[in-house]
Amino acid sequence: MATEIKAPVFPESVADGTIATWHKKVGEPVSRDEVICDIETDKVVLEVVAPADGSLVAIIKGEGDTVLSDEVIAQFEAGAVAAAAPEAAAPAEAAPAASAPAAAASTQAVDQNQAPAVRKALSETGINAADVQGTGRGGRITKEDVANHKPGTSVQPLSVAVGERIEKRVPMTRLRKRVAERLLAATQQTAMLTTFNEVNMKPIMEMRKQYKDAFEKRHGARLGFMSFFVKAATEALKRYPAVNASIDGDDIVYHGFYDIGVAVSSDRGLVVPILRDTDRMNYAEVEGG
Repeated sequence: MATEIKAPVFPESVADGTIATWHKKVGEPVSRDEVICDIETDKVVLEVVAPADGSLVAIIKGEGDTVLSDEVIAQFEAGAVAAAAPEAAAPAEAAPAASAPAAAASTQAVDQNQAPAVRKALSETGINAADVQGTGRGGRITKEDVANHKPGTSVQPLSVAVGERIEKRVPMTRLRKRVAERLLAATQQTAMLTTFNEVNMKPIMEMRKQYKDAFEKRHGARLGFMSFFVKAATEALKRYPAVNASIDGDDIVYHGFYDIGVAVSSDRGLVVPILRDTDRMNYAEVEGG
């Protein structure tokens, strides 16, 4: 007999939610307490789990639909989940040499089991799912885990063909839009605090002192500190593509190019010329720009 799957009871401050992802399809086996659906509200992403072993009979609310607290979103039928693992175990023992391909297939399966929003976030940031510590139910990776992950030097930047200035537009989720609204309101309604992080500039100062005369003689421009700052900022944008992004309407626009504005004092006052494609500029070009 089919039972109703309902949305969780939302907090008093949350009016409704949006179906973000269905992790299971109709008829697909599911185990007890396995996540079958994510519901996104203005404040948090809620997980809906299976009440027992069985399968979904019908999905009433599709991805993107708005749901109310305790509203029916699907029909579920309890029953034993087909266990195909014992049959697959025998060939695995008979062919140990195939363990490497099996491991690769397993890794691919893990990636495919991630929520579409998580796979999209991993693709945009260039982060390997195996490097992210999941905090969701059963160790599942969430979008917040991807956003909070600190990639190492092995993370590849957004690939861009030479001469192209591409952009990726990604619609903001309901939660992300509300976060953006609150942060914007905070900047307009509260006093902002600037923090300072100290870095050791001694190696750069010594390098500049050693090569500044030869640099000026060869390139006709003085070697200042700004070129080091610009190249460091460019490298940071490569490692963290989310910083090199802007909001346009309801979309997050990820820029596949690196333009940096540098404040310069002039007779007309403070001006900010923009250096285009700083990833393809050398130090002399930055200083002469």
